[in-house]
Amino acid sequence: MGNITDAVLTSSLKELIANGIVNRRSYDEIPPKVEYSLSEKVESVIPILQSICQ
Repeated sequence: MGNITDAVLTSSLKELIANGIVNRRSYDEIPPKVEYSLSEKVESVIPILQSICQ
């Protein structure tokens, strides 16, 4: 299995953020800290996906 490059990861995250799928939160800390989370739009679909999988 291949490794994902930093450039591909960064590009993918930017696309997910732009499409409202992922939220990005950065903190003014040293060392820098960034957190990613699913958007409310995606979280609202999770129960539907879970019921489809069952």
